[in-house]
Amino acid sequence: MDGSVEGLQGQLKAAKRNVFLLSTVQALLGAAPPLTFALGGLATYQMLGEDKSLATAPLTGFNVGVALGAVAVAIASRFLGRQAGFMLGALMGAVGAGVAAVALFRSDFWLFAIGLMMIGVSGGFTQKIRFAAADVSPSFYKPKAISWILAAGIVSAILGPQLAIWFKDIFEPVGFAGAFVALIPLSLVAILILAALRLPEAGVRTAEDAPVRPLREIVLTQRFITGMVCGIGSYALMTFMMTGAPLAMVIGCGFSTELATLGIQWHVLAMFAPSFFTGMLITRLGTEKVVAAGLVILMACAVVAHMGIELWNFWGALVLLGVGWNFGFIGSTAIVASSYRPHEADKVQGFHDIILFGTVALSSFSSGKVFTAWGWEAMNLVIWPVTILCLALIFLLMRRTAATKAA
Repeated sequence: MDGSVEGLQGQLKAAKRNVFLLSTVQALLGAAPPLTFALGGLATYQMLGEDKSLATAPLTGFNVGVALGAVAVAIASRFLGRQAGFMLGALMGAVGAGVAAVALFRSDFWLFAIGLMMIGVSGGFTQKIRFAAADVSPSFYKPKAISWILAAGIVSAILGPQLAIWFKDIFEPVGFAGAFVALIPLSLVAILILAALRLPEAGVRTAEDAPVRPLREIVLTQRFITGMVCGIGSYALMTFMMTGAPLAMVIGCGFSTELATLGIQWHVLAMFAPSFFTGMLITRLGTEKVVAAGLVILMACAVVAHMGIELWNFWGALVLLGVGWNFGFIGSTAIVASSYRPHEADKVQGFHDIILFGTVALSSFSSGKVFTAWGWEAMNLVIWPVTILCLALIFLLMRRTAATKAA
């Protein structure tokens, strides 16, 4: 018995050390996305000629990179191990930041897009850190481990925009390059921290008694379709609005880059902060109701944005956008996760993520097009049909679930 207790204490001590290191890495590498979204569209806008419709295309490259990174991290972890895989992802972020900075010095649109795509690939690796934190922890410590990673996301939400404000002008007259250069030491420090990890080998999953269903059968269920559509809708709307907001604030309304960057900071904080109690709300109210609440909050974002173009309108809309994404996407992910069995997870998650990040990439690309052609007001209108469709699917699922329980 004593040996068992000592063994658990040893596992917990090792888990706490690894989770602390992973949380620090998350805080450092997680600063790249908010910095990139705060400055990427503005930096591209100044490179383009009269046609500004491609201002958000490099940010599309970033989202494509995240999708590629989500696949690449699985391959790298399989052949190199998880620790080396994460180090490779961090190195990709440093190289991508350097490429982006060089592109700004050369005013090279396509090189800038490549740099942001490389930063996105690194982001795809970073997204897997929360799974690694859970995997290295005993079952009773997993929730706390994930909470530490989420807390690190809040640090990233502050660090990324502040780096953008502090360093964007250090290479004047070349704007924004300094902010991307500032990402390089963060990635290098993250590599050193990752080298100190002691990650155990990932466990081998045993086959379930139930047979593995064909992918087609799983993805055509009402539960999967509802979860996927609502999750993609929440994520795509968030990306669409977040990508266009700095352009609308600086180019459309004349606010400073610093104010636009602070708006993105509040937005990213609102994305992560509710995660500490979203799980509790799902347990108490039910997954479908939490998703519905998120969709209603996204509608409130559109209402606040429609009300005017003052600073509080933009910041308020961005905060609501972040909270709505949190409820909508986390709840939708839980719905999708309940539609398949553990041994079906890999193929279903892969199918889901390909469609998710493909749609998100398209939404970031169309953001610049819509803003250039029709302006901020038209961007806000996009929220309504998407949220109404998703709410309809959620209500149909709730009715189906209630009928099943009553039967």
